Amino acid sequence: MKTIAQDRSKLGFIGIGAMGLRIAGRLLKQGFCVTAFDRNVEKVNALVQSGGIPAGSIAELASGSDVVLSSLPNDAAVMSVYTGPEGVLEHIRRGSLIIEMSTVNPETSRELHKLGAERGVSVLDVPVSGSTPAAEQGLLTLLGGGDLESFNSAKSIFAAISRQHFHLGPSGSGATMKLVVNTLLGVGMQAIAEAVVLGEKAGLNRQRIFDVLSKTAVIAPAHVGKLTKALKHDYRPEFAVGLMNKDFKLILETAFAVHAPMPTARAAFPINDAEFANHPEYDFSAVIERMEFLADVNPARIETPGEKITPSKFQETFLNPHERH
Repeated sequence: MKTIAQDRSKLGFIGIGAMGLRIAGRLLKQGFCVTAFDRNVEKVNALVQSGGIPAGSIAELASGSDVVLSSLPNDAAVMSVYTGPEGVLEHIRRGSLIIEMSTVNPETSRELHKLGAERGVSVLDVPVSGSTPAAEQGLLTLLGGGDLESFNSAKSIFAAISRQHFHLGPSGSGATMKLVVNTLLGVGMQAIAEAVVLGEKAGLNRQRIFDVLSKTAVIAPAHVGKLTKALKHDYRPEFAVGLMNKDFKLILETAFAVHAPMPTARAAFPINDAEFANHPEYDFSAVIERMEFLADVNPARIETPGEKITPSKFQETFLNPHERH
């Protein structure tokens, strides 16, 4: 496959959401020609201001692109964009490349790869690790699955949007690695939330807990910034709790399929789910606030309807009989 270059390759980008807008914007800044499509025209208009070209349909975008990239919310959205009479695969030229960057089930990635191969199109699954600030600064980590030659041909694209990119193996490998990474992200945040609450319940000053934790080696870099904001009860989304909720489901589905025991992830998921039910607009780090509510250490907090786990229910569910009071 020919190497993709800024001056002779036309890119099409589908899905101009929080991440897609920033990734496509980076590609424009690095000199790529980018045509964009999103069902929400206003999102495309935001990219047009940076030099993007609007596409009237997926078919129009696919037929005029050498490389089609996408950043979409879930498996159903991915399959709807790529399949069917108006989908990418029906209109993309043979020999073109697809770089699918969504976090989806590895089986979805493998199915898309198979459908692409039937049409003479190479499909890579290249989900991203990193939040919106990293995307804006071109500091993402890319996790690639698919044909190695195709992956290497796209390195100019990867260099424009990331600080590092890895080829993990055949189709589905990138999607699988993303679930591995996000297992640590989600479970790690739940562990932090529990540690914070332990300190608060034992009488430590909340600000000092956060200050000290942020300076210890046990807190991953991805979580340090979250602590700074959580200290101020600032849960504006960089990685929305709903996305982490979807990823927990994918993690557990994949674990079930491959017979991998995941007791810690299974324990963390209900807390994330409860926070998502009440504050779907928050960042996933809001599980800290959820645990504070369950431990009754933040009485000023105002609850919205639909509480899935109350403090009393928490006592029944998460404490063993010898620890209940």
